[in-house]
Amino acid sequence: MQQLTKFVKTSSIIALSFIMLTFAGCSKGGDSGSTTPPTPPTPPVVITESDITFIVKIDNTEVNYNGIFAVVGTSVTIDANITSTMPKDGVEIEITVKNKLDDKVVVFTEKPPISKTASNPVTIKGLKPGVHCVATVKVTSISKASNTVTRTFDLAAK
Repeated sequence: MQQLTKFVKTSSIIALSFIMLTFAGCSKGGDSGSTTPPTPPTPPVVITESDITFIVKIDNTEVNYNGIFAVVGTSVTIDANITSTMPKDGVEIEITVKNKLDDKVVVFTEKPPISKTASNPVTIKGLKPGVHCVATVKVTSISKASNTVTRTFDLAAK
């Protein structure tokens, strides 16, 4: 009987040890014991914008930026024609015409509404025959103010 008691005690200790080890190895609901690092946030999408390029056209021909354009009459329609990809928010165009001899004398100035089209015609008015002028056309991106280009050319009414 003593052997039976000893056997039961030994078996009980082994069985209890086995049960305790089994439960110790099990995980609690959802806790696997390993940690997964959080997913880093997605970086913001950066949209790059092409540098603005444009030409100034009169009668569908690019002006000669180094010569003097002869205007017949006292007005002429120019086209600030955007040749690059249009910025997503459009462009602002400023046209200023000043007297060549006295650049404080502004002959004409205009700032049309924001444009999202390639062709941007503007009629320069108020030119006086025989007065040499300098026209400045400045195109600036609305979405990126540092993206700006300026072109100048000379003109004179006959």
